[in-house]
Amino acid sequence: MPLDRYDRAILHALQLEGRISNHALAERVNLSESACLRRVRALEQAGLIEGYAAILNQQKAGCPLNVFVSITLDRQDEVDLRKFEEAVRGIPEVMECYLMSGDFDYLLRVAVADTADFERVHSKHLTRLPAVARVHSSFALRTVQKSRELPLRAGG
Repeated sequence: MPLDRYDRAILHALQLEGRISNHALAERVNLSESACLRRVRALEQAGLIEGYAAILNQQKAGCPLNVFVSITLDRQDEVDLRKFEEAVRGIPEVMECYLMSGDFDYLLRVAVADTADFERVHSKHLTRLPAVARVHSSFALRTVQKSRELPLRAGG
């Protein structure tokens, strides 16, 4: 879907403030309310806007520690990949999971309360995932940059 300057302005505003009213959004991007609403609906229907969510403070929610876990599988056949991915989706502490190229197969971001909580997740979940050969964990000491806003360039 090609994006014009109005679409990019709408998406920029919604990434910063998802609860903005259509009236305020229309004013911000210099469109009529009806035109703005039509564009937002079109962006939603095209799948560019996947949904709206509250962003929680990880510290205040009780899971301040991020652990990045690289996982290597025994085998990389389609069945093992599918089973691993299905199982990892069932672990609530796994915030993100990526299939990777390079030295390991998957990279996970796990949010936990502390090291003891991670030990629980590690022993009860991560090491029991299908076809896991190796688990390597790195604890984040501090978040330096965390953006939730995707860059929107001209041309789409």
